[in-house]
Amino acid sequence: MESQRQNLEFIAIEGVIGVGKTSLTRMLADRFNGRGIYEIVEENPFLADFYRDPERYAFQVQMFFLLSRYRQQMEIPQRDLFHQMLIADYIFAKDKIFAYLNLEDRELFLYEKIVSLMERDIPQPDLVIYLKSTPERLMQNIKKRDRPFEREMKYEYIDSLNQAYNQFFNHYADTRLLVVDATEMDFVANREDFETIVNLILNMKGQHAGFIG
Repeated sequence: MESQRQNLEFIAIEGVIGVGKTSLTRMLADRFNGRGIYEIVEENPFLADFYRDPERYAFQVQMFFLLSRYRQQMEIPQRDLFHQMLIADYIFAKDKIFAYLNLEDRELFLYEKIVSLMERDIPQPDLVIYLKSTPERLMQNIKKRDRPFEREMKYEYIDSLNQAYNQFFNHYADTRLLVVDATEMDFVANREDFETIVNLILNMKGQHAGFIG
């Protein structure tokens, strides 16, 4: 196993809200003796307001996430001597998915000016894992975990976000990419599903691989 993952020092997991990014990050960090890097979501003071009134609070929530993600990503090069791998539950580039979906033209113009100064310094993962799912399954997961600030989230928003994510990763070429359809998977409760993902990581060949769950 050591030789198989020796070139994987930094893995990032992506997917739409509710797909299980953070859970899989924790499990892989434990499996590979890695250090987990977790996006700070709950600390965004505009998030609950955004889900109630997206047009009014889109820019505030976007800028808070952008600055928070940038600060956290800039700490990534400080590798932990006690862990052999870094595993994050997001990539910095995903910030643009939300920006282009939620911001109006003037806000987007200002956003682009700011993010263009930041992204040049961001470290790239060795592998990105994109967990795909359906809006229906995502909404089920969101309802099940019942986070207070997500209770106002609407199906239409998740559907639009899901389409934006699929389009983004259909054209993604910045790093090696593993696409996993997690619609019918439960890698938290089902050990076999988790081991399937582990094996896909260890046997990853080439720049792009896909798996239908």
